[in-house]
Amino acid sequence: MAPARNSSRSWTPGLAGLALLLFAVLAATGAAAAEVRVAAASNLTQVMQRLATAFRRDTGNELVVVVDATGRLYEQIVKGAPYDVLLSADQEAPRRLEQQGLARPGTRFTYATGKLVLWTAREGPLNGNGEVLRQPPSGRLAIADPRDSPYGAAAVETLRHLGVLEAWQPQLLLTPSAAQAYQDTAGGRAWLGLIALSQVAEDGRIARGSGWIVPPSFYPPLEQDAVLLNAGAQNPAAITFMAYLRGNAARAILRAAGYGI
Repeated sequence: MAPARNSSRSWTPGLAGLALLLFAVLAATGAAAAEVRVAAASNLTQVMQRLATAFRRDTGNELVVVVDATGRLYEQIVKGAPYDVLLSADQEAPRRLEQQGLARPGTRFTYATGKLVLWTAREGPLNGNGEVLRQPPSGRLAIADPRDSPYGAAAVETLRHLGVLEAWQPQLLLTPSAAQAYQDTAGGRAWLGLIALSQVAEDGRIARGSGWIVPPSFYPPLEQDAVLLNAGAQNPAAITFMAYLRGNAARAILRAAGYGI
């Protein structure tokens, strides 16, 4: 994740702040329920909807989730965004928030390890070893901006590991987040995407299109940490959610989405 960009402005909500997705899962009974404001890395887009449903079912509480690139979520928190919990795509952002006094010491833990996949929406064109990346580029390759997204940084390291970064550089489609990289690939704006496995996985396997799961040795580990932010320390439902993430129900959802647990 890139260092925070300097700014003297306080955080205010808006389209840029909300970025890719804002949703709430409402209690089915209509009764008042406690809310947990979660800032979640964009590779968790589909997963958070499942987690929110399960958390409401099991605890009666609601998750209100903002999804964006980890780097931008970090900046929002530094500027005063009133989140209770950060679910990062890396370990650096939660650690820095602890050091800056913006997160509660001792609450940070690794809730999942992400995986990178080379993916296309087309059925069947990718073989099992990513050989297409070693061939002359014939279309665009979508990746998240490595300055803000650990998955984008992992994509760059994968291309570098294969010795093809220079060849693919002119064809890279840099997107604001891992979720946007998936959307641009799924929608055909890019032929290929180096994206989070969780965006195309069901029951731990690629469920649509075709893809090659990149060997973890090609990029630094995508260890994803959660941390309780200062606002969350005053919210019992947020503390409950942090414990819920360690439980069997949440772990099963994350595992089915292709994460290492």
